[in-house]
Amino acid sequence: MNSDRGSADAGRTTGRPLTAGQPLAAGQPPTIYDVARVAGMSIASVSRVLNGQRNPRPETRERVLRAVAELGFVPDSAARALSARLKEVVGVVVRRPRWSDTSMFTDEDENLQFPDMINRGMEIVAQEHGFDLLIRSVDLDEPDAGGRIFALARKSDGLILHDRILSPAELDRLSRQIPVVTLAGVPTPTTVNVHGDNAAGMRALARHLIFDHGYRSLGYVAGHEGSPDSLTRGEALAAESAAAGVTLLTGEHWRGSYQAAGGSQAIERLLAAGVPMPRAIVCANDQSAIGVLHALGQHGIAVPAEVAVTGFDDMPVARHLRPQLTSVRQSIQDLGATAFETVYSMIGRGADGDGGPRGRDIALPTTLVLRQSCGCGPQPAAGAPSEVTG
Repeated sequence: MNSDRGSADAGRTTGRPLTAGQPLAAGQPPTIYDVARVAGMSIASVSRVLNGQRNPRPETRERVLRAVAELGFVPDSAARALSARLKEVVGVVVRRPRWSDTSMFTDEDENLQFPDMINRGMEIVAQEHGFDLLIRSVDLDEPDAGGRIFALARKSDGLILHDRILSPAELDRLSRQIPVVTLAGVPTPTTVNVHGDNAAGMRALARHLIFDHGYRSLGYVAGHEGSPDSLTRGEALAAESAAAGVTLLTGEHWRGSYQAAGGSQAIERLLAAGVPMPRAIVCANDQSAIGVLHALGQHGIAVPAEVAVTGFDDMPVARHLRPQLTSVRQSIQDLGATAFETVYSMIGRGADGDGGPRGRDIALPTTLVLRQSCGCGPQPAAGAPSEVTG
């Protein structure tokens, strides 16, 4: 995946033109990251030229040295140490779900499509920058996940954590040693979090269900316990429901843990306990919505005529379900691409660098996608859903 080729796409991804004329922050000396940006090359390529490694191509060397001269870049000892020890690797940690005994959903729950799509976004940008990804998965309840993640950190220039895996103390200690970006986490003074705009997306969905369809009772099938994304989505739904005087059912029996099996089991638990179904069930993600749709169908409960169902993420499968699933779309590959660009820029500034121009909490826009499962009409012949920007 390593390459000395400069990439104009890298400039488009970061939103900054790769020109020597772009001013630096006032009072700040140029860094190796600035040299890479102006040269239109990766930090890895710049470090190879500056340290005389691997015989870079003549045009690569010329571009780097020209950028160094134009910026007046003089690497201090710390910068030289950084470039000399650059591994050109970013570690990625994915949390494996807890497998269910429900064989019907084995294929759905073992297919990590959401994290795989995020990783694909990372991979595309990593290749542009001459970096490799080193992916490690950990179990939900793994006793020493922290030890394995710290071991991965020693092999990497930066880390991207897919889920909330480490304790706050472990995360703080890790992020003081190496740049760390989280997905589905919360920003800290030493880490950056990248996520979809969960609150805006769920507000748009809740208002559609409440005001456009007139539903007066909702249920929320939550994700993993303590998941920041699930909590934020649930809080936004609760706020909209309370403001409109709508009944919202939540609680441990409503937990789907982001899995198809979990969504199905939640409905089975509720029906077995004699809990009346609300007029609409809002799921924390599309995966759990798959299980909810199945369980309702097994009990002869028509969707959306008796109970409407919605998801979150807008995975490709959502448009192929019957009925087609109303969902909140995240640009999933963009989550991965943004996470990699962010950790890459942090590597250039060093582990003590700030969060960059986008800050430490980066929220990407979401879009409400209306299909049949919420009660909207059949789709046009082309199959294109209605979309509402969240």
